[in-house]
Amino acid sequence: MKTFINCKDLGDLRKALEEAQEIKADRFKYQHLGKNKTLLMIFFNNSLRTRLSTQKAAMNLGMNVIVLDVNAGAWKLETERGVIMDGDKSEHLLEAIPVMSCYCDMIGVRSFAGLTDREYDYAETVLNQFIKYSGKPVFAMETATVHPLQAFADLITIEENWKEQTNADGTRKRPKVVLTWAPHCRALPQAVPNSFAEWMNAADVDLVITHPHGYELDPQFVGDATVEYDQMKALEGADFVYAKNWSCPGVTNPEDYGKILSKDMSWTIDAAHMAVTNNGKFLHCLPVRRGLIVTDDVIESENSLVIPEAANREISCSVVIKRMLEEMKNL
Repeated sequence: MKTFINCKDLGDLRKALEEAQEIKADRFKYQHLGKNKTLLMIFFNNSLRTRLSTQKAAMNLGMNVIVLDVNAGAWKLETERGVIMDGDKSEHLLEAIPVMSCYCDMIGVRSFAGLTDREYDYAETVLNQFIKYSGKPVFAMETATVHPLQAFADLITIEENWKEQTNADGTRKRPKVVLTWAPHCRALPQAVPNSFAEWMNAADVDLVITHPHGYELDPQFVGDATVEYDQMKALEGADFVYAKNWSCPGVTNPEDYGKILSKDMSWTIDAAHMAVTNNGKFLHCLPVRRGLIVTDDVIESENSLVIPEAANREISCSVVIKRMLEEMKNL
């Protein structure tokens, strides 16, 4: 595996989940793979879970780790081609990338959407420059449009907390998983809901996506999921509820891309919402705005999985880095 951007890069998800449990049982089992190898983690945006979990995963696998915060510890980087660099950006990414690659064996990149130019964001301009010019394995630590490490951790968490049930014909019952939009005070990217939808479509679950009109996610991520605009109807009988805000994806109205179209507080997940579920478990990627996304009683309830979900970020990242190290070893 030379790059990791989506669930297809992992191949068989069942095998990946089994590998996750193997690593969780012994986090240092593959420490030999990373000996004398260096991971460079590049952050264009703030991070807590991604920074800590990725660094921990790499260390568990025996790697050295360098963390570069572009906004605080480096020259400001220009990412556009054909510009006259007479502003506050001193170095171009096209020179910075090959320089960075001189000091590492693998690169993790975190860069958010600008939310002003949909074409630029959905082309994954920054990430693809690293893939093209670094000559090193590159994995996404969240990008303009996807957050695969989070979605993989979400899937691990759901699998761990789904009590196997069978249908009348003896087949495995698929859990009902609901991705619901919730209000927020800021315009947020679609990376988390995009990846969550993509991974759930590939997993053995029944996915329902609910949001107000105008918040339709890109069809490439929605896939075969059921889209329901009535939130309470969508939540009925849900086994897992994943709440997340996202700004307008601009699918139906490109001019609205990145805008906040609604702040309807009736979409905030509270006890009344959870009461119509099948004793549903609550999930969120964190950080979460209490009172906007979810109420205190829900996120603090025994059905809240936000902390184990965050802990599984170390595991999802361990699987990805392990596979990349194995690929390097076989070259």
